[in-house]
Amino acid sequence: MADLLLVRHGETEWSRSGQHTSFTDLPLTDDGEEQAKSLAPLLSGRTYALALASPLARALRTAELAGVTGVVPDPDLHEWDYGGYEGITTPEIHRTRPDWDLWTDGVPPGPEGHPGESPAEIGARADRVLARVGAALAEDAGDVVLVAHAHFLRVLTARRLGLPPAEGRLFQLATGTVSRLSTEHGHPVIAEWNRRP
Repeated sequence: MADLLLVRHGETEWSRSGQHTSFTDLPLTDDGEEQAKSLAPLLSGRTYALALASPLARALRTAELAGVTGVVPDPDLHEWDYGGYEGITTPEIHRTRPDWDLWTDGVPPGPEGHPGESPAEIGARADRVLARVGAALAEDAGDVVLVAHAHFLRVLTARRLGLPPAEGRLFQLATGTVSRLSTEHGHPVIAEWNRRP
């Protein structure tokens, strides 16, 4: 069976500072552009049955610089809607909510159109993506590549492995990396994680 490749976009100003970034469409930093370019050797030489990316500029630019062609933007690959915590770091949130945990508590509503999402809602989006991915992988016509965001890809990994969405907490994911989910004896496994050239 083919592999599922997960690409986290390159660095942005807010990923560098640790600010929660979902709907704020920040560009890659210069370092983020270099990270994205450096992924090309890890992604070349493969046949892709499907290439999907978040519709946000940081993901689409990463795909472009990494040499992934034929990318289709997929709104289900959008980052977790952080609602009222958009642009805020975890230490800042802990000043008023010391026990807050994204993975169990979700986020408060934000501006209009951004009500925030719970882990279960992210899990449902990840399951929709995995249904499309599963169909492409089953045809065995090539690998599938997803270019998206850290928290979303962590939830997707948990769901691919049969774990609850909140178990995405177990999979730290750095900017500008490629991870590979494969199978062993018919079961989904992590074959590589956080790979850089």
